[in-house]
Amino acid sequence: MATLTTTPNVPNTPTPTAQQEIVRPPRPRPSVGKVAAWIAMAAIMLVTLLPFYWILRTALSTNTGLAAHPSDPLPVDFTTGGFERALGLQSTKEAIAQGGSGGGLKFWRYLLNSVIVSTLVTVGQVFFSAMAAYAFARLRWRGRDRVFGLFLAGLMVPAIFTLLPNFVLIKQLGLVDTLLGISLPTMFMTPFAVFFLRQFFMNIPREVEEAALLDGAGKIQVFFRVLLPMASTPILTLGVLTYITSWNDYFWPLMVSYSDSSRVLSVALAIFRSQTPQTGYDWSGLMAATLIAALPMLVLFSVFARRIVSSISFTGIK
Repeated sequence: MATLTTTPNVPNTPTPTAQQEIVRPPRPRPSVGKVAAWIAMAAIMLVTLLPFYWILRTALSTNTGLAAHPSDPLPVDFTTGGFERALGLQSTKEAIAQGGSGGGLKFWRYLLNSVIVSTLVTVGQVFFSAMAAYAFARLRWRGRDRVFGLFLAGLMVPAIFTLLPNFVLIKQLGLVDTLLGISLPTMFMTPFAVFFLRQFFMNIPREVEEAALLDGAGKIQVFFRVLLPMASTPILTLGVLTYITSWNDYFWPLMVSYSDSSRVLSVALAIFRSQTPQTGYDWSGLMAATLIAALPMLVLFSVFARRIVSSISFTGIK
């Protein structure tokens, strides 16, 4: 007699090859805070970049066109004459025809002066500040912390208070109207530079220095062969910041330099503005020269921006 076998009802399960519908959670809507942050960031970028665009627009216009349409957002009578006048590539007749000044700008001479001054200040300040920072961070001597605190007090003294004493000193040394006279007041060290490098030296483990001393190295050898190579990133950061600050300095070079032999580019731009014909200022040439003068610093900062941020965060400066 045959027996019937029954199988339990098993619910149908999808095979591995069956397409399953993937349920994704809905995307969260941006909060009011995020929207406000993006709007604020866009507004800050607009305010920051608008002057550069307006400089470029003015540099690519003619002075006669600017006088006729001062509020036009696009270049008026598009021309590169402003850049040609700034670089000394335009004749006096062509300059006056475009509403520019008849006087020329010795751009390359002023550019060389700015490069020399900025290089002297950067090399000297970084080197001497590194030695002072090493003395404050790694050497033990009586009254070190008190002297460092007194040294940092210089950060609270406005720079304008030191202009007159520095000018008297430079005049007594006979360095007025010289590139060395412009460089000397900030060529040795500044409180910020010493503080910046001291923060980095304090973060280096002392075991590294002690190992070098056990191998027979002296303090000077430890500084030049061990600590300086390890501090290459903050030194590069300090060098870039110092170079940009020296390049943009205006008031002190204006006080000390009186001739083309020592006049830097930032001061020369004001002199170029005063060389005007009867029609008015040469705004096109001035903006072109300003853009050319600012372009190297913009490129320099953009190349080293990431290292500058990482170095400042490493040294613990808030």
